[in-house]
Amino acid sequence: MSLAGAQTLFRKEVLRFWKVGFQTVAAPVLTAMLYLVIFGHVLDKHVEALPGVGYTSFLVPGLVMMSVLQNAFANSSSSLVQSKITGNLVFLLLSPLSHRAWFVAYVGASMVRGLTVGLGVLLVTVWFAPLRLAEPWWILVFGALGAGMMGSMGLIAGLWADKFDQMAAFQNFIIMPMTFLSGVFYSVHSLPGVWQALSHLNPFFYMIDGFRRGFFGVSDASPWLSLLVVCCSFAIVAGVALRLLSIGYKIRS
Repeated sequence: MSLAGAQTLFRKEVLRFWKVGFQTVAAPVLTAMLYLVIFGHVLDKHVEALPGVGYTSFLVPGLVMMSVLQNAFANSSSSLVQSKITGNLVFLLLSPLSHRAWFVAYVGASMVRGLTVGLGVLLVTVWFAPLRLAEPWWILVFGALGAGMMGSMGLIAGLWADKFDQMAAFQNFIIMPMTFLSGVFYSVHSLPGVWQALSHLNPFFYMIDGFRRGFFGVSDASPWLSLLVVCCSFAIVAGVALRLLSIGYKIRS
């Protein structure tokens, strides 16, 4: 019963964002394309972020992964907050679903949205710069882990927030800075020593750097180190989300 319920909730969450796909999928793809056109046009002839890799080519994987992370987070967080505000969360609380079923459904749907947007960004932006698939398994691994981690983090934000203002603050003051300061638009090797050290404390850096490794075969950090950091970060965030769901944090009172 729990498995069937998780499948139903997962399907409901996927349909929720797909029915407004122009806003949830097309708009992020357009935003990423604008970033590419503006930054690529201005800096392509002046910056070489990685040896032998043009700046526009370097930028594409970063924009793809940034879109995956931001949209995976937005899906689970906005769904929970919306359910709280409209009052329909009570129907889920009355269902015989375990906290694990909630987690699988919400995080699974967030991964679908994040990876769908990321694929859309890749298909649109790849026309602007040549890419190669040097080590494609890293693309799949870091894409899935990144989407799963951000879907879990979105669950935590959605459980904590009581209104959209609080969720927006979580996204604007935590998610956005960590994403933009993770090497999407630059190589951390171009930073001064102090800022390089701070960048290596950011788990988003390892997600994006490992994802980019799959395209070019070169990266700022070892992909195995990146994999270790991302897996540990995912385990911690998922554990916190599961714990909050199990005790009904701010949804059973």
